[in-house]
Amino acid sequence: MLGYHFSKFDPDENAKSPFEKLLDLFTELLQYTNGDASEALHWLTQLDKQYKFTGKDYGIGDFIEDLKENGYLKENDNDGSFKITPKTEQAIRKRSLEEIFGKMKKAKQGSHRTFKTGQGDEPNPETRAYEFGDAPETIDYTGSLKNAFINRGIESLSMHQDDLEIYETDFKSQTSTVLMIDISHSMILYGEDRITPAKKVAMALSELITTRYPKDTLDIVVFGNDAWQIQMKDLPYLEVGPYHTNTVAGLELSMELLRRRKNPNKQIFMITDGKPTCLKIGGKYYKNSFGIDSKILNRTLTLAGQLRKLKIPVITFMIANDPYLQDFVRNFTEVNNGKAFYSSLDGLGNYIFEDYERNKRKTVR
Repeated sequence: MLGYHFSKFDPDENAKSPFEKLLDLFTELLQYTNGDASEALHWLTQLDKQYKFTGKDYGIGDFIEDLKENGYLKENDNDGSFKITPKTEQAIRKRSLEEIFGKMKKAKQGSHRTFKTGQGDEPNPETRAYEFGDAPETIDYTGSLKNAFINRGIESLSMHQDDLEIYETDFKSQTSTVLMIDISHSMILYGEDRITPAKKVAMALSELITTRYPKDTLDIVVFGNDAWQIQMKDLPYLEVGPYHTNTVAGLELSMELLRRRKNPNKQIFMITDGKPTCLKIGGKYYKNSFGIDSKILNRTLTLAGQLRKLKIPVITFMIANDPYLQDFVRNFTEVNNGKAFYSSLDGLGNYIFEDYERNKRKTVR
């Protein structure tokens, strides 16, 4: 007889080891030190001195040795400096994903649902009669067996083609996304760190796509005075520069990257905290940080219109609450027929996740 087995609750049974606890803190600190392992270890030591994370049985020195033995850290034999490894870079992305999006299981197929049924790979509760060419794995065996009982009885039970029922399946679309990250000086202006949450979201989105949506593509573009593409492995080391905001350069590069992608569904996510203040005309920069310059604005809106004609929506995540700046975003969004979210730094990841996961954009066929 099946029943329940009760045992004494042990709060330490599934507790993390000292190394795992310190690794969580270390990977978090790395995001604030732009991947500088030595600085992160210095901060960890200071925090340990104040809050006493370690004890007599396990210290920071033991943690450093474990980091090296487990492949998270490399030490330069010449000067004794430390550098994180690709394993650590992935650990940071995974931690960002868990923190922002929650724990998700890896899927083998893309998972963007559409409202169209067909020979996809997402079953839904509805069934229909079998038709020639239906995949065997979509057969509803319980329903089919029930039909065989009804049609021929239990005495001479046999299953025929007209007994078979098939689960309807939803087609899953593939998506190409460009994530644009503003690295202009304003992202750290007035004592507010906006670049670290932006990096954290980018790392989480990268890990989400590579694990749950492996058929999708993600390109990452950063823009300041110019725009350039970076790789997923570069995200922990990303820093803000003494740059203006050349939104046009970021959009032009994003368009070029998406042009190479063959997926029918394309979109741009843009994380920014300000208005465009820079253009590159020929070999010279045209800059104006005082208000919204009509020359820069017109070029930006022209690109928004071009993207609309290409059916590429721009989803802007505005992480500043200045009504003047939000007016620009509203204008840009209207011309592009895209979407805009006015997010706090804490809510940025949730907004991006919900928009990507629910796939509310228009699907292009």
